[in-house]
Amino acid sequence: METQRFMGSGQLVDRLTAQVRDRGFAIALLKKRGDMNPDGTLTAKGEARNRMTAEERALDRAGETAASATYNPETNRVTKNK
Repeated sequence: METQRFMGSGQLVDRLTAQVRDRGFAIALLKKRGDMNPDGTLTAKGEARNRMTAEERALDRAGETAASATYNPETNRVTKNK
C-alpha cells in the first residue's frame, strides 16, 4: 500500500496525498478541515496533527487511546478493545 511509506510524524500532507491520490485534492481537504491556511501553511491545528504519527491520528479520530483500542496500519483504522 502506497500510504505505508508515510506513517511517521511530519507526513500529514504526503500521507493524505497518497490516500486520495491527488495532491491538490489533499490540500483542498486540509484547508476545508481547518488544518491548512489559504496560503498553504499549516494552521496550529494542522501543525499539531502533523506532529502525530498515522496511528496517533487514527486513535485521535476515534477518540481512543493505545490502551483502549488496537491500530491496524493496513487499514489506518482502530478497533476498540473488548
